[in-house]
Order: sequence, then structure tokens, then C-alpha cells
Amino acid sequence: MMQVPNFKTLLVALQHDVLTVTLNRPESRNAMSLNMVEELTQVFNQLSEQPDIRAIVLRGAGGHFCAGGDIKDMANARAKGKDAYRDLNRAFGHMLEHAQQLPHVVIVVLEGAVLGGGFGLACISDIAIAADDAKFGLPETTLGILPAQIAPFVAKRIGLTQARRLALTAARFDGQEAARLGVVHFSEANTEALDIRLSEALAQIKRCAPQANAATKALLLNTELQPLGELLDEAAQTFADAVVGPEGIEGTLAFVQKRTPSWAL
Repeated sequence: MMQVPNFKTLLVALQHDVLTVTLNRPESRNAMSLNMVEELTQVFNQLSEQPDIRAIVLRGAGGHFCAGGDIKDMANARAKGKDAYRDLNRAFGHMLEHAQQLPHVVIVVLEGAVLGGGFGLACISDIAIAADDAKFGLPETTLGILPAQIAPFVAKRIGLTQARRLALTAARFDGQEAARLGVVHFSEANTEALDIRLSEALAQIKRCAPQANAATKALLLNTELQPLGELLDEAAQTFADAVVGPEGIEGTLAFVQKRTPSWAL
């Protein structure tokens, strides 16, 4: 079972097979500090060895998800020279890459500020649920900088045309517009509705076999990386392995016997 350490910038709670990670710097609207990046990376490293966990829920404390990068960290890096800025920025990108490749289902619950790095985290999720009045945006260019590690994930999420508009205007928009653009899947009127939608999503995930979900997620992500023929060859082999594996045997037997499979009990 996963060990849940005490963090300075995160609250981590494991309930049954769902891990909830709450960004916990409410005094700065959960701005993404280097310490937070390192702690998130530590959580994701542990998760890679935890197939028993079915889903990860990311949310923010104090009514906000994440207001972007921590300007204080940037100021501290200035004294160390340009390489420190590069390393600080790239550490965040590595964390996003890692989060996107997790075999678990990643759900984000988005309230208040969803800016910069927070927007990037939203774009690596498998399921995104936002409040109607959440505030999304890429404000980097208004600070004279660029969304260096975030932009590729935004472009893959919503397409290059919309990503260019949002990044080059620093436009702000709400949860309903985020749903229209495809940044999020659901936009809800209040906290109660957010939690109901989250519960529904978790219930749906638990109907799916864990290893089948992990393999399916890897297959979908690989559609952006591999030639089609090669991808389909690998998918056929993965399918055959799944059919004769424990989940495939249990799932088909449960279907024939008209009962609930073991992973959904």
C-alpha cells in the first residue's frame, strides 16, 4: 500500500483505491512553486508503483485550483543566472509529462484560478470537471514571458488554432467556455454539483478493469507517437494478452454468468 508522507505544499489522502491530491498553498492561490513541483513529482513517482490505485483526483485548497507559477521562485532564480530559469521551467514540464503518462485515471476538479501552470495540469487530465465561474487563462505573455512547458499540452488538448488565440491574447474565460473549447469535459454550477459529478466519474471508472484501463490509456496516448500500422500491430498483441489474462477471463466469465466482475464490487 502506498505510503502517504507529510508534504509542505500538498494534502494527500488515500481512500480505498482513490488518491486525492490537494494543492495546498491557499495564501498564493496555490501558485506552483518549485517545492510543489518536486512534491507532485514525488507523488507521481510513487504512483507508478501502485497499480491498486484506480484514480487520482487533483484539486486545490481555498477555492482555487492553481494561479500559475510562483513569481517569488522566479525572483529567487534571478540571482543564479539564466540556467536556473531553464532548470526551474523544465522541472515543471517533466512533471507534466510524468503526470500524463500515469497508467491511472487522472481527474482534475477546477475552481477559482486555473491559470498558467494550473491550466497545464488541467490539460494532462483524463477527466476535467470545472466550476462554471472558474477563471482560465494563459497570462504569461502579459508578464513578458511565454507558456514554454504548457503550450504543447494546451495545443494537443484543444488544437493549434484555439491554443494560438488563447496564448497570444492571454484571454480569460470561464468554465462554460472551457467546456465548449474542450479544455474540460463538464462545467458545474456549484461545489455540490462538482462533487456529484466527481462521484459519478469515479463510479464509472470503477466499472472498468484497472489493467484494461491502463492499457487503453497507453494506446490512446501512443496514437500521437507511433505510425498507425505499428500501433495497430502492438494493439492486437495487447488485446490478445488481455483476453487470456486474469481480467479478460474474469470479465467475460462475469458477462456470461450475468454478474458483476470482481473489480467492480
